[in-house]
Amino acid sequence: MTKENITTGLNITREQMIQLLNEDLAGEYQAIIAYTVYSQVLKGAAYTDIARELETHAGEELAHAIKIAKQIDYLGGMPVVTPKPVKTSNDPVAMLRADLENERETVGRYRERIRQAEAMGEFALSETLRAIIVQEQEHEIDLSAALDINVPPAKKPADRKMVETK
Repeated sequence: MTKENITTGLNITREQMIQLLNEDLAGEYQAIIAYTVYSQVLKGAAYTDIARELETHAGEELAHAIKIAKQIDYLGGMPVVTPKPVKTSNDPVAMLRADLENERETVGRYRERIRQAEAMGEFALSETLRAIIVQEQEHEIDLSAALDINVPPAKKPADRKMVETK
């Protein structure tokens, strides 16, 4: 793979960044809904502390959504209003695994977004995303502990074909 192919996904336009951030914003909305619902439907003594922690996560995800929406507005875009689909289950372990999977994907996307923002010279955006990643990784740690597993590595974002610029 040539250096040009490796950096193609980093050299994006403002419009492409707005589109990607809107996808991220839809993911934050998804997390707000999931954490809100899961925190209320987890039952039993084994899940009392976990449910309380998920309530905290919901509030943190709302703060992330506001920060992402602010960056979209700064770049000249309109923040989306529709969340990504939320997975539901009657099985507490399935709910926690769904949350963990979403967090892994989010961390991977934000890592990519930081590199893209820096390639664009949007350093305030990259710093905003770094602060969000810190909390997203804490969520991964909390969920992994609740599931009694090691924190899995972040998922790489799906390969995205970018239009080559000349």
